[in-house]
Amino acid sequence: MTRLAVRILLASAIVFTIGCDHATKHIAATRLAGMATQSFLGDTIRLQYAENPGGFLSLGADLPPAFRTGVFTVGTGIALLALTIAALRLRWTGWPLVGLTLFVAGGASNWMDRVARGSVVDFINVGIGDLRTGIFNVADMALMIGVIIVVIAEVRRIVGTEPDTPPPQVPD
Repeated sequence: MTRLAVRILLASAIVFTIGCDHATKHIAATRLAGMATQSFLGDTIRLQYAENPGGFLSLGADLPPAFRTGVFTVGTGIALLALTIAALRLRWTGWPLVGLTLFVAGGASNWMDRVARGSVVDFINVGIGDLRTGIFNVADMALMIGVIIVVIAEVRRIVGTEPDTPPPQVPD
């Protein structure tokens, strides 16, 4: 696959992830806000509107607003930019680049919400009985899938099961 084709595919993944995330958040804000929790598949999936001013699982939601803005808006923006620059400089390819693309797309989508609204709209909760996830959104799914892809690719690289990994060199 040519470099141009790879760039187009990665850019498309970013646009699709952000577009899907923002579209579903808009639907959640217009159809779920102020409504009772909606339950599906025997209460395995719940849809409920929540605004999260904090980070993952609302961590930091109770921080003073200025500090929270610094951490979750400025800090996240710098971290996403640094990850993108590092991937370009290190010339990431293959699955690690796909994982990083999803991670950055999800992070950027949530970051845009924080810049525009000061919080992120979450609306999905899954689980069985009392064993449930926190409330999350499509961008969070992209983030987690991206992390999983990078971790699996890195583990495969370390243990030498990655197909393009050269065999270990035997010292003379």
